[in-house]
Amino acid sequence: MMIDPPIDKLVDKVGCKYALVCLLTKRARFLINKKSEMLAENAESAITCAARELQGGKIMVGYEN
Repeated sequence: MMIDPPIDKLVDKVGCKYALVCLLTKRARFLINKKSEMLAENAESAITCAARELQGGKIMVGYEN
């Protein structure tokens, strides 16, 4: 269970749980493929790192019509 950052605050930033899952999964895959050394030195999972980036404003959600 992820405690920090809180899931409800991340959902508020994104809009819905489905969009949150899609965004975090896509970012986590990118981190695993391109930035694995960063994950190793921080000793945290890719999902946690992606969630912290979203909370910190480093990644943003864009919707298409």
